[in-house]
Amino acid sequence: MNIYISNLSFKVEDGDLRQLFEEYGEVTSAKVITDKFTGRSRGFGFVEMPDNEASLKAISELNQAEYDGKVLTVNEARPKEDRPKNNNRGFRNNNGGGYGDRQNRRW
Repeated sequence: MNIYISNLSFKVEDGDLRQLFEEYGEVTSAKVITDKFTGRSRGFGFVEMPDNEASLKAISELNQAEYDGKVLTVNEARPKEDRPKNNNRGFRNNNGGGYGDRQNRRW
């Protein structure tokens, strides 16, 4: 089972995440997601565990638990295609402009 963990402290690394979940069973992989430009943690990660029962126990016990000064949110990760798409990202609006309709603004 793939598990999503959010609200991680920026100090938490892959090994820390692995160690936390190994208390509940075998961990296939543990990855803290980092910013591709800065290399800094983005505050969330994923853990894969082969045993569903152990995964569910880890989710149940670690969700809303405090870890490294932060309260974690832990749940089963949804496949990428199941997440709602955000087609309106960034500063674009329905007019296609970068910062809204500048012609109607009074400066």
